[in-house]
Formats: sequence, C-alpha cells, structure tokens
Amino acid sequence: MTPTARGILAKLRDGECPTEAELFWFAEGLATGEVTDSQAGAFAMAVCTRGLGTEGRVQLTNAMRTSGDVLKWDLDGPVLDKHSTGGVGDCVSLLLAPALAVCGAYVPMISGRGLGHTGGTLDKLEAIPGYRTQVTVEDLQEIVADIGCAIVGATADIAPADRRLYAVRDVTGTVESIDLITASILSKKLAAGLEALVLDVKVGTGAFMAAPQDALALAEALVKTAQGAGCMTSALVTDMNQPLARSAGNALEVIEVMEALTDGDITSDLMRVTVALGGEVLALGGLAADAADGEGRIQRAFASGQAAETFGEMVAELGGPADFVDRWRDRLPAAKVMVDIHPGETGHVAAIDARALGEAVVRLGGGRLKHDDRLDLAVGLSEVARIGQAVDGEAPLLRIHAASEEAARAVAGPLRAAFTLSDTEVTPPPLIHERIA
Repeated sequence: MTPTARGILAKLRDGECPTEAELFWFAEGLATGEVTDSQAGAFAMAVCTRGLGTEGRVQLTNAMRTSGDVLKWDLDGPVLDKHSTGGVGDCVSLLLAPALAVCGAYVPMISGRGLGHTGGTLDKLEAIPGYRTQVTVEDLQEIVADIGCAIVGATADIAPADRRLYAVRDVTGTVESIDLITASILSKKLAAGLEALVLDVKVGTGAFMAAPQDALALAEALVKTAQGAGCMTSALVTDMNQPLARSAGNALEVIEVMEALTDGDITSDLMRVTVALGGEVLALGGLAADAADGEGRIQRAFASGQAAETFGEMVAELGGPADFVDRWRDRLPAAKVMVDIHPGETGHVAAIDARALGEAVVRLGGGRLKHDDRLDLAVGLSEVARIGQAVDGEAPLLRIHAASEEAARAVAGPLRAAFTLSDTEVTPPPLIHERIA
C-alpha cells in the first residue's frame, strides 16, 4: 500500500514512528513537492514533540540524504568537513575551510542560512560583493579539486528534502529537535561524500541546546548516526554562553574573520575553537598523527598566511573580488548608525544571555522572521564584552550597528538587560566542555 502524508502524520500524532518506507516516501515528497508546506510543517512539529527514536532518526537521515545526488570524489587527499549546530558570533567555518585545505584536505563545505536567533554561514559570505553561494555540483567539484575548499549552499540536487524542511523549521518553532537537527545536518554532509567529519555542538544560552545534557545527547546522536553511515566522526561540545566572536552580524563577522586571517593572532576564543576542531578532523582524516599534531598544522596554516591566501582564492573563484584579502575593509557594507551600550554600573561581566544578542541582530534586520525576508547584511553587534571583562562608563558592553537611530533604540534595552554584572572578578567558562568519539 502506497504511503500517504496524512497516514504518516497520523502515526506521528499518535506517538508511532513511521516505517522506513514511509520516511523515504515523505523525504521524496518533500523533494518533489508532492508534500505540501502545511504537511511539512505538521511533520516537523510532530517530530519535534513526539520524536522518532534512534532507528527512525537514522532512517530519516538516510532518506533525506538519498533524496538527491550523493557526490563521488577522485582526489589525492581526504574529503573532510566540519559542522556547527549553530550559535551567535560563530564564524569558524570561514576560517577553518581554507586552513584545512592548506593542510592537504579537500573541503566541500555545504552550509546553511541563519536559523532562528543564530547566524548563517551563507548569509555572512553574501556580505562579500559578488560571492556566489549557489553553484552546480560540477562547479563545486571543480573548485574543491582546484583550490581545496568551497563554502556554498546545498544545490537543488543535494538533499533537496532538507532544503524544504530546513526552511519550514525556521518559521514554525521546530528548530530545537535532536531528530530534525541530526537529519538536517547529516543528510547534507553525507551527501557531500565525506570521509571524515567533526561536529561543533554548542551548549549554553546562545545554543539551541542550552542545557549540557541536551547538548551531550545531540552530540552522541550525531556521532552515532554518522559513524553508522560509514563516516569517521567526532564531536566537540563547545561553549555558547557568550558569542564566540566579538561580533554578531553578517558583515561584522566577516570583518572579524579577515582580521584573524591577516594578523596571525590565534589567541582569541574564536581561533582557539577553530584550531581545536581543525586538529580533530585532520586526525580523523589521517592527515595528522593525533589531534594535537593536527592543531599544530592548523596553527601553521594561519601563521604562514597560506590560509588567508586560500580564502582569497576561494572568494575570487566564487565571484567575489580578486583583491578581497588585500582590500576587504573597502569591500564590506557598513551600517549607517553606531551606538555604544554602556552598563548602568561598574563591574565584571558575570553572565550573558547570548540568545538575546542573537535575537537583537534579527530585530535589526540581520536575520529572518520569515524565510523570504531580505537581510540587511551590515547590521549587528561588535566589540561585545566577554564574561570576566571589566566594564564601566568608558568600557561599553557592546556597539550596535543599525540602519537607523530608531532601530538601535528598539534593541538597546534588551541588549543591556542581557548582561549580568558582578562586583567581583569572574572566571570565564571553558571553551570546550566535552569530546565525543
């Protein structure tokens, strides 16, 4: 008997997991359009509230992966990648892809757009004039073979079922689901033909999984599902109790990336997480003896300037300015209004509601409230104070970049309230909480 969307949704409603055949049918229906938007939204909500279980999660992942093309590679090095579960000020991908390429890996980094309060890698790259985030499978394979890396969106032929479901999740309040997150991430990554994958699972106030036990459960689900599909995978559970970078917003995060690429400083939290993830996946892919050896290789890729050079080559190959690495300050959009937000008292930053910061970026126009919203790539936050940092009338909590004074005023109060101060010194949280292998 042929499955139907109505029958599948009824099963989920009643707490029963659909069969493998039904999940494959539903994924195919998402890809072809036979499943409507309302049915896709109902499916996402049912999975979010009822769950699929371990077996159903694997089946949904495989169904979404095979809803389109699965890439094949014939290269002289391993095909590696990294994925983050999403956070605020998380621009690791832009740094790590070129660094891995310098170390001998090939990196077809298929990325996504902003989801909920978190920024999207593709949105950040589109702040670079001319950068094409959509290319054909053939172009992707050619660029990766030539340069070593390409950061692009999933083509219409790669996990098309996820393309539909991803957009629905963002606007239906169904982002925080281990089953849907796992299937979304791994369907695209496994369709890219990877040999090894490192996962950056965020935990804290700015993460989808704010509680440590939830982040750990997601990390274990991702690793188990990916390894079961034949891809060497490990995960680092990293801190998102504050933005990873000092900025949040599309062009502003690209600025921070370019500063990191060109000044060679690897001491920031952003760079430390990038190096740790890079070392992990180089070891998984056989390009380093262990994670520590891999970290050293990633550090040298930055210090030598080769990572910056490779990033520039990737930008040019994907339609951006050929001189971007040398003239990036002139190429990126800037907001019309900048406003510093100061605390009402002197003290040390004890805690930050990072989700509130991400939501402020969305309200400024840097993220989506509807899936077809047009973004203002220049707006966001910069110079965000870190936990443990002393602040006062001279040292602000952050700087707002907005399209108007009115827009800046609208988010100023919630942003100030997102910071908790202490009159004593505060120890920052650890950057890496767990490693799951």
